Amino acid sequence: MADHYDIIIIGGGPGGYTAALKAASLGFKTAIVEKEKLGGTCVNKGCIPTKSLLHAASKFKELQNCDEFGVSTDFISFDFKKMQQYKKSSVKSYRKGITDLIETENITVLSGTGIIRRNKTVEVHSVQGKDYYTGDYLIIATGAKCVIPPIPGADLPGVLTSERLLASDNWNYDRLVVIGGGVIGVEFATIFSALCSQVTILEREAHLLGPMDSEVSQALEEELKLRGITIHCQVNVKEIKEDTDHGLSCVFEKAGEEHTIQTGHILIAAGRQPFLEGLLGEDVSLELENGHLKVNSEFQTSEPGIYAIGDAASDILLAHVAAAQGTYVVEKIAGVEHTIRLSVVPNGMFVKLPVVPSCIYTEPEIASVGITREAAIANNMHVRCGHYSMSGNGKSIITSRQNGFIHLVFEEFSGTLVGAQIVCPRATDMISEMATAIANGLTAKQLRLAMRAHPTYSEGITAAIENYFETKGEQGND
Repeated sequence: MADHYDIIIIGGGPGGYTAALKAASLGFKTAIVEKEKLGGTCVNKGCIPTKSLLHAASKFKELQNCDEFGVSTDFISFDFKKMQQYKKSSVKSYRKGITDLIETENITVLSGTGIIRRNKTVEVHSVQGKDYYTGDYLIIATGAKCVIPPIPGADLPGVLTSERLLASDNWNYDRLVVIGGGVIGVEFATIFSALCSQVTILEREAHLLGPMDSEVSQALEEELKLRGITIHCQVNVKEIKEDTDHGLSCVFEKAGEEHTIQTGHILIAAGRQPFLEGLLGEDVSLELENGHLKVNSEFQTSEPGIYAIGDAASDILLAHVAAAQGTYVVEKIAGVEHTIRLSVVPNGMFVKLPVVPSCIYTEPEIASVGITREAAIANNMHVRCGHYSMSGNGKSIITSRQNGFIHLVFEEFSGTLVGAQIVCPRATDMISEMATAIANGLTAKQLRLAMRAHPTYSEGITAAIENYFETKGEQGND
């Protein structure tokens, strides 16, 4: 007879382990099915290792430009193998924290590949064989995988995905072409440019970062170019070929003309897609939509009692989105009050605002939440913005990081904050205040009441709010 659980979660990434911890805290007998290591792609092959290398590379970059602070050294170098050891140590430490929590909450970890069968049964294949488990509820949190576009030569040696590049111990990346100007592409370009690689980004769209605010994208492109990164947008990559001099050459078309770049390695960072292979047995069928599992507003699939969260079902492929959805689903199952908001419709408005922070760990950092001015106008909203250039910010002057800005979008009549875009150091930390404001429907007047410490980058938020009042033509109450 199959072991029975209240909730079985397939996938041990941020969505899966967060859902499991919430379920256990609410008294559910819980199991996680995971074929590799707890933490999923984010902890083991994505967010944590990438940000570790970004941090290490930024230290090397800072030391190369520290004369203005009165700090000098005769010789600066980096050891890529040691950087990778530091990265692995960070990953191991983070994963241990997750494992300890799972053990403390007495959550069962079923090691192996999970296949969903009828009657909410999960068939788990492991090195020991095949076992069956049943659950009152199943939560699918299988994550996503790298997309490899159909480019001739994409399977040549030296053509890498982000996961393979992160796993490399040896440094031989003097030249790197990055195909894809999204978050993954620009973060890797930042890492390898800081480590003195000659980096070129090839992006299909008109600007980097796709749906990001155009002003943010332009600011990032200018900063990357200052760092020596070559950027080509609106290109079509035609072919990757072997090259006798450098190893590889990448052929692309731009404005009707064909160009060729010689390079040692090529990183394909063309996005990710849901990982659903082998998930469903022949006796189970779940409805799909645009390559994702189709779910309703409560994240339930077409099969009652089976839910899907994170990259498997969402258009927003972010770890914190998966974690938030995992919490939401378990609270829905338990019938308790939700402790997290995934979106909000402010009073008097007819637009659903996302409260998902989007963070990009370049230099300077980029973070956004809510909607942009362009999106607001497209939704027939009347908005007024507050803007502040970080060139005059005290902390920016102290750290010599004066490139960047804060852009706040307010609904014009109520003054409610509906969006924020921040480009500056620590932007990824500062965006949480803006997410909190949007989730709670705070206005410019209410945000204005908060005192922000001096000198900090956060003072720029105060300045942007004041700019909103100035453009509104009011120095007092709104």
